[in-house]
Amino acid sequence: MAERTRPAPDASIHSLDHFALAVPGLDDARSFYADFGLTVRDEAGSLGLYAAGGPHRWGVVRKDARKHLDWLSFGAHADAMPKIADRLRKLGVATIAPPAGGPAGGLWFHDMDGLPVHVGVAAKSSPDAKSPFATPAVAAGGKRGASTRSAAPRVHPRRLSHILRFTPDVLRSVAFYEGVLGMRLSDRSGDGIAFLHAVHGSDHHVVAFAKSDAPGYHHSSWDMAALEDVGLGGMQMAAKGRTRGWGPGRHVLGSNYFWYVQDPWGSFAEYSADIDYVPAGTQWAAGDFPPEDAFYLWGPDPPADFVVNHEATVR
Repeated sequence: MAERTRPAPDASIHSLDHFALAVPGLDDARSFYADFGLTVRDEAGSLGLYAAGGPHRWGVVRKDARKHLDWLSFGAHADAMPKIADRLRKLGVATIAPPAGGPAGGLWFHDMDGLPVHVGVAAKSSPDAKSPFATPAVAAGGKRGASTRSAAPRVHPRRLSHILRFTPDVLRSVAFYEGVLGMRLSDRSGDGIAFLHAVHGSDHHVVAFAKSDAPGYHHSSWDMAALEDVGLGGMQMAAKGRTRGWGPGRHVLGSNYFWYVQDPWGSFAEYSADIDYVPAGTQWAAGDFPPEDAFYLWGPDPPADFVVNHEATVR
């Protein structure tokens, strides 16, 4: 992959502020995300998704005839906004009006696949350090180490970690998000999948792209405090009859432990823990890994439809 022209950190976004997903049924969405452990609030005809212990709205779910990603919103520092606007002009990327329900103010434009993208001044919501990860307590001899199933607690994600999207051209997507938003490539596997981080300190990836015949939404990923919570989350969903998905396991690129649960529309929500972290100012050595060495370190085989872009068949 050729060297890309990338903006300086003072002209780059710092966070994925939130995503907006359109789905055919808000009642289905309310039930699914509440079962997942998020706080779901009714907000002016849409749903707001909130994690435990914080006021930040990580997701918006709106009603539409088909499931699709409505927009992505990124946060930037105030002094970066004029530089991002100037770069849009120089690259010939036209600004647009906000879509219905989208935040006012800031900059709106279409990305390489036509998705509305918003950049606005916002508090940094990506972590400033690697998130704490609780290792399992080791029981002393003669003591029980695990609770009973009936006493197992409900688990709740701490925050949104990342979004993975389908795109017809992964490398074109990387070039756009690096050149316009100042993100950086973390790792990739040829032109099949790529992961990008934010330069002010973020998880290994806040946005990822996987190759498909058409654009689409694959999953949202939610940070958990421990591997135990990933496992409990998967069982929490199974107890509600939500048994389709993939996990538990551990990824190679990003290193996070995972359990994906399929939503009512064929995409996924991921419980994730202990993802790699790229501190501000770090020059992460991006690798290009063969597919057989890039997907997962351990876990069950993924289901046959895990990498199917269901949106490609309804366009």
